[in-house]
Amino acid sequence: MNISKDLVAASAAPLVLAILAEGDSYGYAIIKRVGELSAGHLQWTDGMLYPVLHRLERLGYVEARWATAESGRRRRYYRITGAGRAHLKTQRRQWQVVDATLRGIWMKFSPAPQAGRAPARWGLEPTW
Repeated sequence: MNISKDLVAASAAPLVLAILAEGDSYGYAIIKRVGELSAGHLQWTDGMLYPVLHRLERLGYVEARWATAESGRRRRYYRITGAGRAHLKTQRRQWQVVDATLRGIWMKFSPAPQAGRAPARWGLEPTW
């Protein structure tokens, strides 16, 4: 499934902040985590991630530091700041409103599940 560029762009900052709220991370690991969380539906690239990280850094929501990984390779690790956590909290509330609104309207178009038939997964298989 192809997710629209607009939707990917709108969700990028909250996704990155939420991943960093789990713990410090570096670019490739963030890209891999996005793929895991989306069951492979979101396939980010370096060219998509790093502008988001740099913008979040300019805004003071993340901080970066260079460190040497166990493999001996130098990597730039990112961590969420206090301001980033506050921004993520606001973003989460906003996304919850959008999610609830969409679920509410989509439920009006969804037929009741038939006996023995599992309901469609949210957003992945339209039922209308």
